[in-house]
Amino acid sequence: MPNVTLTDARVAALTPRKKARDIRDGKLKGFGVRVSPSGTKYFFIHCQHRGERIWKIVGDAEAMSIADARRHAAEMIAAIRRGEDPTPRPECLFEDVAGAVFQRYERVWKTRTVQVNRDYLRNQILPRFAGRRIADIDRRDVHNWFASLAATPAAADRSMPVLSVIMKEAEAMGLRPEGSNPCRGIRRYSRKGRERFLTDGEMRRLGAALSHHAARRPLHVAAIRLLLLTGCRKNEILTLRWSDYRDGHLFLRDSKTGPRTVWLSGPARKILDGLERRKRWIFPARRANRPQDGYWLDYFWWKLRAEADLDDVRLHDLRHTHASFALQQGETVLAIGRLLGHRSAETTLKYAHPADAMVLDAAETVGAALES
Repeated sequence: MPNVTLTDARVAALTPRKKARDIRDGKLKGFGVRVSPSGTKYFFIHCQHRGERIWKIVGDAEAMSIADARRHAAEMIAAIRRGEDPTPRPECLFEDVAGAVFQRYERVWKTRTVQVNRDYLRNQILPRFAGRRIADIDRRDVHNWFASLAATPAAADRSMPVLSVIMKEAEAMGLRPEGSNPCRGIRRYSRKGRERFLTDGEMRRLGAALSHHAARRPLHVAAIRLLLLTGCRKNEILTLRWSDYRDGHLFLRDSKTGPRTVWLSGPARKILDGLERRKRWIFPARRANRPQDGYWLDYFWWKLRAEADLDDVRLHDLRHTHASFALQQGETVLAIGRLLGHRSAETTLKYAHPADAMVLDAAETVGAALES
């Protein structure tokens, strides 16, 4: 554990590593700064009193100077030696810790992930835990909160990882004992999978509806067809620049799993080659130098799916359909995973459930082999 005289400049220059690290102050014994893997920096005190090791947070290293932190740390250490409990700082309240964690994770999470997680924090988590000291929240509290969300299991399951990250970071900040995450081991709700695949008949109806709008809504139709032909996510298609399309491939600058290459089929290349290159974006917004947002395509899709009698089909189900069709054509799970940009085969298997006809064919094949 390094031991140097801490200064504002030295604290600002500290960079995160794979594991949390503590830098002790050479000027005040028992005082230091912790740098977590997410980039969080917190001043702390760590001392012994009557044979007991005591760890306390002093404050956010980006919100207070080293002089203020050292002075407050000295007061806290003196209080401990007198047998008193140092006055808890506001950062110990759940909402303050959550705010600090989100501020750090904005550097790690993608923009859409930050937006979604903030919604779950505001709507599902804060109403229950705001105003409480984070160190006082235990497993029973979390269990009761999770049970109270039984009517909205999807929101509950999405909120739990957000709460877990906050608790994990609270441990790294020294606000909770290590290994005390109260979210650990709580089982999620069992929900019916939402995977939906278009049948051959549904594909024909969708194709007819797209052809009907092709002349009046060429960009909307092109976007829908590219989603189906590439298996890409909506934002991956809508944020494409013309410079991302070259050599018959799409070179995604960013995706859910990072930069990746999308191999295009002949029909997909034909769609792109038929679009007018008016701006830097393939799907540009009308009045600003930016790409179209998701609502632009969502509104068209809601109308289109009603015309094609596909009211229960989401845009994301076109990605499921792409994977399912590739599986039916004999492509391997590994190949489909590369097409979709998945990191693990388990994720691909979730998207690429075999169609009933494939299962029936497999059963007939096995039965015929055993009869002979």
